[in-house]
Amino acid sequence: MALPVEGETIQIHSYKHNGRIHRVWQETMVLKGTKNIMIGANERTLVTESDGRTWLTREPSICYFHAEHWFNIICMLREDGVYYYCNLSSPFVFDNNAIKYIDYDLDIKVFPDMSYTLLDEDEYELHRKEMSYPDVIDKILKRNVDKLISWIQQKRGPFAPDFIDVWTNRYKFQLDMQSDDC
Repeated sequence: MALPVEGETIQIHSYKHNGRIHRVWQETMVLKGTKNIMIGANERTLVTESDGRTWLTREPSICYFHAEHWFNIICMLREDGVYYYCNLSSPFVFDNNAIKYIDYDLDIKVFPDMSYTLLDEDEYELHRKEMSYPDVIDKILKRNVDKLISWIQQKRGPFAPDFIDVWTNRYKFQLDMQSDDC
């Protein structure tokens, strides 16, 4: 598997369990790319929904993907603090210049004070039946909800106090490098 290079622009493709595209983020800058971890950043990037609708993201975000965990985490940098949107998903793969994963509906929203809310349980149950999620996937996802909550409470990974500073500084550095090249 070819890996993206730091500073390279890639896409993010979210699919549903039935193989249909769910959502595409047009441009994300790679800040770290290994076979297990992908960290990227984007700001005001075009997002295309499965029905063709498009919208622009509102704030800078740091995106965290892992090849062994069944979730990804979007850290949204807002004026009143960092909000985290955690998608329960398949581990990512990198293919054809895009991060790709299956979105399994369940989400956890984390607020700047580190309180959190589990979202979309009804949507998960509906899609679990409609798309026949195997029991093994159901068990994996529920274990990963617990793992994510543990990370939030322990301030691990993207929830660690210095994570945002480190990666926003790397993003600014990459933007500066690109503007110097122009």
